[in-house]
Amino acid sequence: MIPKPKGLQAIQLPEPSSCADMSVFAALQQRKTTRDISAMPLPLQLLSNLLWAAYGVNRETGPFGIPGRTAASASNSQEIDLYVARSEGMYTYDSVKNVLAPVVAGDFRVEAMTPGQRGIDAKAPVQLIYVVDLHRLTHTAGFREPGLQDPEVQKSYYFVDTGLIAGNLYLFAAAEGLAAWFHNCDKTGIARQLGLRPEQRVLFAQSIGYPEK
Repeated sequence: MIPKPKGLQAIQLPEPSSCADMSVFAALQQRKTTRDISAMPLPLQLLSNLLWAAYGVNRETGPFGIPGRTAASASNSQEIDLYVARSEGMYTYDSVKNVLAPVVAGDFRVEAMTPGQRGIDAKAPVQLIYVVDLHRLTHTAGFREPGLQDPEVQKSYYFVDTGLIAGNLYLFAAAEGLAAWFHNCDKTGIARQLGLRPEQRVLFAQSIGYPEK
């Protein structure tokens, strides 16, 4: 049974802003995977900046009249949802309202790891879960190419789109001195805990926080 988000409230994130002075080239030089991540919580301002950099709205009107995001998607379908696992519960990132919407109470950061990974580290303060909504991909308001009905073509799109978001986050982490790790996860366990619809599929996870000293 999925726990009710009792006591889990929506979190209004601060307006994204950054004072980082690192160039994109320098961030690329610093980009790396770091698995040793501290449990120290991230300030809300930093979390807001992080989520915006990963997949936030950067223009009111993008392709096909839909708000544009910091990462591209097939026909601007925006079929990837970011679930944000924190110690108190799981949220979804509403990029338009800049809000973390509550989904389920409880600490699901361990489920963001595969059973084999849990011995490595599962204490990162934020675990991002990438979930594709196939209905959104096949019913985009943009150009609906015939291939979008083909499961193999769908995979080629939503895997690439996930990678674009993850790449944004890696660059943000490099610029802000954070640790980031893109990895597999317990797809079946997470889907069950979240009560996902059949057209929703868990893809990957990404841990982020301060590097362990």
